[in-house]
Amino acid sequence: ALRLAGGRSRCEGRVELEQEGTWGTVCDDGWDIPDADIVCRQLRCGHAVRAPGGAAFGRGHGPILRDEVACEGHERHLWECPAAAEHDCSHKEDAGVVCSEHQEWRLSGGRDGCAGRVEVFFRGTWSTVCDSAWYEVEATVLCRTLGCGNVLQRPSFGHTLPGKMLYQCGILQPSLAQCHWTFNKSAPCHQSRAAGVICNGTGS
Repeated sequence: ALRLAGGRSRCEGRVELEQEGTWGTVCDDGWDIPDADIVCRQLRCGHAVRAPGGAAFGRGHGPILRDEVACEGHERHLWECPAAAEHDCSHKEDAGVVCSEHQEWRLSGGRDGCAGRVEVFFRGTWSTVCDSAWYEVEATVLCRTLGCGNVLQRPSFGHTLPGKMLYQCGILQPSLAQCHWTFNKSAPCHQSRAAGVICNGTGS
């Protein structure tokens, strides 16, 4: 089993492997994009955009299960990649990945980081969100994800970025990435404006 921990979506975070019922981490010695690519592919998260080391997503716990990972690109699973059996690492060297299917969000043009136009970073670029399905539940999910409390208002703006994302949550999810989403499909976004939100918290 393989998972990413400490990130903002299931496609970003500290690399964690399960071995004999115990979860452990991977050392960042020799960790690079080809290694991270195998992780992203295995998790169906696209390809690797970054391969940060130095416990960029926080220090893990448990054993360090891999060191000097050297994937060649044909492997289907991380544990098929050549790696050193012994290690001289600590958790401050835990390896991480950011995959292309990872999504992160920001609010722009408002009074602070908790108000403004909703923008999503996805597949390497920032996009706006269509307001055609931007209801209280979607806005609430985002306010909470950003640590900004709850929704006060949902203003609309013009689309000024090339991409368009549409979210439909239905129920409160831990993040918008776990809602149903469609990217760059014109029909559901036809005649939409760019979604915005003003949360009741204050951000940096």
